[in-house]
Amino acid sequence: MISIERLTVEFGGFTLFDAVSFVINKKDRIALVGKNGAGKSTLLRILAGLQRPSGGVVGISGETTIGYLPQQMELPGERTVRAEAERAFEHLHRMENEINRLNEALVTRTDYESEDFHKLIDRMTSLSEQFQMAGGLNYQAELERTLTGLGFTQEDFERSTSEFSGGWRMRIELAKLLLRRPDVLLLDEPTNHLDIESIQWLEMFIATRANAVMLVSHDRAFINNTTQRTIEIELGKIYDYKVKYADYVELRKERREQQLRAYENQQKKIAETEEFIERFRYKATKAVQVQSRIKQLAKIERIEVDELDATRLRLKFPPAPHSGAYPVIAEGLAKWYGEHRVFSDVDFTIHRGDKVAFVGKNGEGKSTLVKCIMGEIDYRGRLTLGYQVKIGYFAQNQAELLDESKTVFDTIDDVAQGEVRTKIRDLLGAFMFGGEASDKKVSVLSGGERSRLAMIRLLLAPVNLLILDEPTNHLDMRSKDVLKSALRDFDGTLIVVSHDREFLDGLVDKVYEFGHGQVREHLGGIYEFLERKKIESLQALEYRTAPGKPPEASLSVSPSSRLPHGTQKEQNRLIRRLEKAIADTEREIARLEHAVAELETRLSTPEGTADVALYGEYETLKRALSGAMDQWTEQTLEREGLSP
Repeated sequence: MISIERLTVEFGGFTLFDAVSFVINKKDRIALVGKNGAGKSTLLRILAGLQRPSGGVVGISGETTIGYLPQQMELPGERTVRAEAERAFEHLHRMENEINRLNEALVTRTDYESEDFHKLIDRMTSLSEQFQMAGGLNYQAELERTLTGLGFTQEDFERSTSEFSGGWRMRIELAKLLLRRPDVLLLDEPTNHLDIESIQWLEMFIATRANAVMLVSHDRAFINNTTQRTIEIELGKIYDYKVKYADYVELRKERREQQLRAYENQQKKIAETEEFIERFRYKATKAVQVQSRIKQLAKIERIEVDELDATRLRLKFPPAPHSGAYPVIAEGLAKWYGEHRVFSDVDFTIHRGDKVAFVGKNGEGKSTLVKCIMGEIDYRGRLTLGYQVKIGYFAQNQAELLDESKTVFDTIDDVAQGEVRTKIRDLLGAFMFGGEASDKKVSVLSGGERSRLAMIRLLLAPVNLLILDEPTNHLDMRSKDVLKSALRDFDGTLIVVSHDREFLDGLVDKVYEFGHGQVREHLGGIYEFLERKKIESLQALEYRTAPGKPPEASLSVSPSSRLPHGTQKEQNRLIRRLEKAIADTEREIARLEHAVAELETRLSTPEGTADVALYGEYETLKRALSGAMDQWTEQTLEREGLSP
């Protein structure tokens, strides 16, 4: 589909890509990885046709369509959410208008035997088939499913896009891109503005509906669940691994060890050659050999390796000052904005040393509750901070409090104490401030760079309650590893708002779920919570399909309870029910496909083309088939999530 041959990109005297070549095939799922600044976003822009390379060829076969989602873009704000998303179907609207025009022409014509009339019928038949194949009869249902999957409610569809934040408007752009179903999908950090539920929906979409995909993401769980091929950009070259990211990490470790051995051998050979040249430079009898060695030295292609191995850098928090046994207690907590309830009747106790996650859809009150704890906004009910609690707080606006007159290095040097002062430059390098970047003034930093700098400052402050609101949004994988390792060793209390499952995995031991105006407590880690949610949804499915049982029964599980040991028998029963439901759905899909095929045969005839009622029947069948396919996908994914 896309062939890249000897692609070269140069900026001034710096070479970003040095004659790289690879191919993107149908149904490829590619993770594009590399350090910040390696050229990942640049490569996506080149493939999207938005930037020209310095050299090489990007060959795109036939009528291959490409869809590109950048990290940032200009977002419109005049239309409703539905109207903006419908722009993905402008090609269908044009076809529909043409079909209507041809229909009107057929009604007024009486020269049924003429060649022109038959050409008109052929054109009408061909266009109708294209319209149907492109989903023209059920695109509204597809639009609503996609918007709902990305977190919008039915009430949101008719709201103006100007009422939404930049993150939510980026979701609309993502929805438009997915609805267009391009042959190649290029996604640059698509999860930055999504919550966990929307990320899981996007994973399912890519797995079941997308064509070829190339994506950049710092969310390990996301790329592991969506890709089977990993292309690494390093030092102007690419390394193509035909494996998913987790396997690539191991293979890359082996390659780096080989690279280090080759580098050490080369350095030894260079040192020996230089020693020979220096020793015999002025001896006439060795002149020929010296010149030969000088030429050999000039021809050597120097092996380069990564400057820093992130696994060797460990950051340790200062000891947390002692605090009371219960740093945060909420009793009957509620927050309203006018008539809008964010949450109410919230009761919980966070114990000293707890590491908890706040999760849920965007807009359900996670950051609002954090602001209540910080005393930044008022609330109803009672919220008590424990004895001698000292809070360290990170949110995106914390970056605005940095002193713009200082350099990056001085900003950290001012707060660093003890042993960490000897490792400031290593620490800055781990958070993408290596080399000359550490001498930049804060005033010239981008928003993302300021956020990272504010994070480093926070890590060096002596606190006993850390509150982090989306701390990983501007971090690459190496930086996240350093931060996660430090937080694991932190001996104080941690509250983290995040949608990054891999970051939360092994870090938190309690999850607070925000949704529908409530906050529910779940004991255990993030994946235990997600698995429990999946089981609960299966129980809800069972109650819906079992006659005489109320759907409310699925909500009787205690919010903080773990699944009992006897659940295996119940789970096996659920598996059998689900497998039967899948078989029933497959039979329904086969029936609907047969009915659709028969109707398409009738619509291909002149009589069928002129029968308006058939189109209504066809639309109904296609909508039912699409719904059955969606149901089968959901049932299959739920079944795969269970064992055995």
